[in-house]
Amino acid sequence: MGISYVSGSDKFNYRVCAVIISDGKLLAMHDERSPYYYLPGGRVKLGETAELAILREVREELGIIPAIVRPLWLNQAFFTEDVDHLNYHELCVYFLLDFSQTDLLKKGERFTLHEHDHTHVFEWLLFERLALPHLPENRHLRPPGPLHPQDRIRVKQKPFATLAAKGSLIRVKYSVSGKSNSGYPQDLLCQTVL
Repeated sequence: MGISYVSGSDKFNYRVCAVIISDGKLLAMHDERSPYYYLPGGRVKLGETAELAILREVREELGIIPAIVRPLWLNQAFFTEDVDHLNYHELCVYFLLDFSQTDLLKKGERFTLHEHDHTHVFEWLLFERLALPHLPENRHLRPPGPLHPQDRIRVKQKPFATLAAKGSLIRVKYSVSGKSNSGYPQDLLCQTVL
């Protein structure tokens, strides 16, 4: 069972995410329930290390066994989930993965895989397509922090995918400008440390 619990309309979640990069593209996914893209990964099980959790989740979702290059960052986020409408407090460890010894690229630019009752659609997204605030048509890559996909986002530094590819140690800041649809203060600043 994943480390997660619900208290009223609030939910705590401890998860891991895979940053998988190839030729200027980031592998992202979505399923039949989500109106946005997200990175492969999932909840850490009680007694499981974050490293074992990311390898297990990637094996379950993608059917490959990659190698961990290194952890990239730990992100703490507060947001209202579009699927279950709960208010999340989430801790997520992001890992840069090496998939060079797998057949992942043979699956194509866009491919569909099934895990239990869910259908996952994976797509290699160009870094340029990830540049905020220009989000992909009809889908949203959820940035770190308590931002609703309809909030307008201004990035204070380079997009994370470019920096992750270079292995930089950086601090990325996102701020909400204009009307916030998520109910969070408009001037809220969220920081993610690589």
